[in-house]
Amino acid sequence: MGDRKQARDAEFQSFMVGRWPRLMRTAFLLTGEQHAAEDLVQSTLERVFVAWRRVGSADDPEAYVRRVMINAHARRHRRRLKEFLAPKDDSGLVREVADTGDRIAQADDRSALLTALARLPVRQREAVVLRYWEDLTETQTAEAMGCSVGTVKSNAAKGIAKLRAVPGLADMVTHGGRK
Repeated sequence: MGDRKQARDAEFQSFMVGRWPRLMRTAFLLTGEQHAAEDLVQSTLERVFVAWRRVGSADDPEAYVRRVMINAHARRHRRRLKEFLAPKDDSGLVREVADTGDRIAQADDRSALLTALARLPVRQREAVVLRYWEDLTETQTAEAMGCSVGTVKSNAAKGIAKLRAVPGLADMVTHGGRK
């Protein structure tokens, strides 16, 4: 019995260590703040650990965990009944791909994008983050958000339209960034 528990604990630890950077990125984009993202990921992993036998045997444990995180974020937001503020910085965010090019322009572009993203309503932000940052399909996004594919399409389209309406962001996309 002890061996099975140790094996399950080791399996959970391996999952957690391997997924931590991606979960942190998603949580940061959802919350807009480093500390709130850390809290969200930690509380998500606490819930998942308790149910790891069920989660670990799921067809797609990462999707299951992502859904738990989206639900936890939605619950927190409903309690507060207000929009989260724009992120103060992203210095603690772990990047999956090394940045290249003009660091100052990239920092300015990133800051403008994160600020605009933080101003989106929560459901639109979730749809944009999951579809375009996490590169999930519409079906996977709908499962993670607990809604229909049509709702994902609608929220993502509205979110992207609002992002395109931000003057500085539209220029970044149409001109390929700053020169």
